[in-house]
Amino acid sequence: MIMEQFLERMKSLSKRLEEVKDTIVTEEATKTSIVMPFFQILGYDVFNPAEFIPEYTADVGIKKGEKVDYAIMSDGDPVILIEVKAINEKLERHDSQLFRYFGTTPAKFAILTNGITYRFYTDLEEQNKMDSSPFFEFNLLDLKDSHLQELAKFKKDSFDLEKIFNTASELKYTSKIKSLFYEFWENPSEDFVAFVLANVYPGRRTRNVIEEFTPLVKKSFKQFINELVNEKLQAALNSTSTNDEEETDKPQENDEPEVITTEEEIQGYAISKLILSEVVDEDRVFYRDNKSYFNILLDDNIRKWVCRLFLNNTNNKSIQFNDEDRTSYPIEKVSDIAKYKTKYHEVVKNLI
Repeated sequence: MIMEQFLERMKSLSKRLEEVKDTIVTEEATKTSIVMPFFQILGYDVFNPAEFIPEYTADVGIKKGEKVDYAIMSDGDPVILIEVKAINEKLERHDSQLFRYFGTTPAKFAILTNGITYRFYTDLEEQNKMDSSPFFEFNLLDLKDSHLQELAKFKKDSFDLEKIFNTASELKYTSKIKSLFYEFWENPSEDFVAFVLANVYPGRRTRNVIEEFTPLVKKSFKQFINELVNEKLQAALNSTSTNDEEETDKPQENDEPEVITTEEEIQGYAISKLILSEVVDEDRVFYRDNKSYFNILLDDNIRKWVCRLFLNNTNNKSIQFNDEDRTSYPIEKVSDIAKYKTKYHEVVKNLI
C-alpha cells in the first residue's frame, strides 16, 4: 500500500507539472513548485534543516563559501547533493558546477535537475570524483514504471547507500546499451551494417554495398523485434490458465465450438495489460477467453475481473467494467480501449 501511494503521488506530481510548467520561469519557482514537493514524496522533511539543508556550503579549493542548493543529510553528513536550475535551463551547461561540489563532501550521490529532468550521479569510474555521465536519468513528464521502481530506492524509508551504489553500474550500462539498441533500430551505423553483412553476405563489403544494404538491415531488425514481441505475447496468452472459468462461460463438451482467441482480442489484452501495469505489476494481469466475451483478470482470478471485451461483433464492439453498475461503453476499434485508462485504474484499485 505504501508503494502504491508513492507511485500515485509521483504520477500526480507529473500531472501537476504538465499543468503549471509554462507558468514557472525562475529557479526559485522551480524549487518551491516542483523540486521540494518531489523530495517530499520521497519521504524527506524539506523543512527540517537536520535532514534537508538548503544552501549547503561546499568549499571548492581556494573558493570558500561555495553553496549547493540542497543537501540530504544522514547522521550529520551529506549523502545526496542536489543542484537545481530553472525549468527552462539546459542541464548540459551545469554539470561541471556539481562536479566541483562532489569531491569536497562525503556525499556519494548527486542530483542535477531543472524540475523536469532529473540526473543522478555517483563515482563509479574514480572514487570521490563524480562521473561525467549520470547512472540514472528520467523525465518527470514522461514517467515509466522502470523509472519509478528505481526512484523508489531513493525513498527515505528504503534508502540503502551501499545497495544503490552496487546497482548503479548495472543501471548505467543497461541504459547505455538500450540507447545503443535504439540507435541501431532507428539509424544503423555503417559498422553495425558491416557486422551483419560479414555473417550473411559472401561478397566484398564496399561502401556502396553497405549503403545498399542499410535499409534492408534496418527493416530486418525491426521485423525481428516485432516478431519476437508478438511471439512472447502469444506464448503468454496461450499459457494462461482457464481451469477456474465460471461454469456458465465454459463451452459444453461436444456441444459447442472451441473458443478461438482472435487477433483483436490479443490486441485488447496487450493494451489492457499496458494500462494496468501503471497501477499493478504486469505479471498480475491475465485473460480468460470464452464464447461470448473476453475477460481481463487480476491475479488469474475470475472473481477479480477488471473488464470484459466484446470484440467479435464487427458493428457492435464494447467494453464492460466491473464497477458497481457494470457499466458498458461502445468502442469502434480496439485502440479505443485506451480512452478508458482512468476507468481501468479505478476498477483495479477497488479490486486491490
